[in-house]
Amino acid sequence: MSLGEFDLIARYFDRPVRRAALGIGDDCALLTPLPGMQLAVSCDMLVEGRHFLPTVDPERLGHKALAVNLSDLAACGAEPLAFTLALALPRADEAFLEGFSRGLLALADASGCELVGGDTTRGPLNICISVFGQVPLPATGSGALLRSGARPGDDLYVSGTLGDARLALEVFRGTVSLDGASLDAVRKAMELPQPRIALGMALRGVASSAIDVSDGLLGDLAHVRQRSGVGAVVEVDKLPLSDVMRVQPLNLQRLCTLSGGDDYELLFTAPAEQAVAVAAAGDAAGVPVTRIGRIIERPDAGRVQLIDAQGRSVQHDALSFDHFRT
Repeated sequence: MSLGEFDLIARYFDRPVRRAALGIGDDCALLTPLPGMQLAVSCDMLVEGRHFLPTVDPERLGHKALAVNLSDLAACGAEPLAFTLALALPRADEAFLEGFSRGLLALADASGCELVGGDTTRGPLNICISVFGQVPLPATGSGALLRSGARPGDDLYVSGTLGDARLALEVFRGTVSLDGASLDAVRKAMELPQPRIALGMALRGVASSAIDVSDGLLGDLAHVRQRSGVGAVVEVDKLPLSDVMRVQPLNLQRLCTLSGGDDYELLFTAPAEQAVAVAAAGDAAGVPVTRIGRIIERPDAGRVQLIDAQGRSVQHDALSFDHFRT
């Protein structure tokens, strides 16, 4: 007997809720943020062939589908509450659903984020998640982190390491060859990103702006620059690298770290006097943070200034990811 739509939901996705007032089973879910908090809402779509390979392990795909949304909450300093899932499937493949739901719900449990509703339909594999979090009202002094708060004189930081997901993509494209252990490491970075939720929350009241690195460092930094009306200097030799990335040719390192997407690290700014607090936030979250540059007055040229360890200008023309340009 084939698996029907509502059997599919009941078997793989229907769970009791603890934080939401009402979850799956009615026309709407109900969420009640705590007093003095406001909802932070984000939505991301993952399309087969565009965002992930057809050969990806379903459990890893379930993890990543939620992780990329939680990363948006992290960039705002928000605490996860709940999410909805809209899932298009070519067929009700129980082996796929078992793995996908396991990866999805394991991260949901680890993040305190409940599945409270959604939709399923037949069609090309497509995953759309809307996530809800809560963050203190601005009046508390530690409200949501925004892209618009960077000011000249602020330091520029990034969490974790950069570029491994793009390096994995280059392997799959056939432009780079890695040994088995190195490929496993960078593929894990691409398929199992870790949303920096604890770091984002620890940076409230410390960082002046933040964004997650989803489309590439320079592309995402451009959003901060535009929203804040500032320029930036990036010290390329300070970009944090994994052991696998560190041994790659310099031109490949810079392609992956400056223009590569899917890192889901936090890129943020903070006043220079907050350096100790930034380090403490990283320690509290268990995530390394690295100062990689500074914010300056908006330059006429409108481009990020890239310099090496000797202060010399570095040329880099590769573009970050854009769905309708790349």
